[in-house]
Amino acid sequence: MVLKTGCVVMAAGNARRFGENKLAARAGGRSLIRRALEAIPGEALEQVAVVTQYPEILKLAEAFRFSAVRNEHPDWGISHTIRLGLEALGDCDGAMFLVSDQPLLRRESVRALADLWRAHPDRIAALAHGGVRGNPCIFPARFFPELLELREDHGGNTVIRRHEESLILLEVPAEELTDVDTPEALHRLGFKNEA
Repeated sequence: MVLKTGCVVMAAGNARRFGENKLAARAGGRSLIRRALEAIPGEALEQVAVVTQYPEILKLAEAFRFSAVRNEHPDWGISHTIRLGLEALGDCDGAMFLVSDQPLLRRESVRALADLWRAHPDRIAALAHGGVRGNPCIFPARFFPELLELREDHGGNTVIRRHEESLILLEVPAEELTDVDTPEALHRLGFKNEA
């Protein structure tokens, strides 16, 4: 049986700590959101839904032939993005949740995570470094009801904490999991904001 795996790209946040739409910040000549979309192995996924409040990201998602999902209420928190993404994916056996601010995340690692989950489809699979869980994560469909019950700024971490026994990790280098919340964090990764 071929397992249908979807991906929700979480690109709706306000990024208050960055001071602007951080996903438009450029690293190595490419925006953070473009780098995130390029890290998605579309051939390994049934469907990809990019959830965002930004018209330019909706347009970019369409250029990648991904589903562009507008989040009219980013102020409702990450739980609303999760709901919109899961609804857009429809009938999938598992859903990967990928954040958009890890500029060094490699496509090969995301592909390996999808392969690991397919080998253990009853488990929650996540990238990690040194045994510490990071993003992205893949949830089997049995957890979708719990994900849909989340409210405000409670995300997938809430569900994982309830089911630690179901978690499996795939080790990757630390830099792949490093997210960028400020221009200084971008600079520490060796990039200057070229926007």
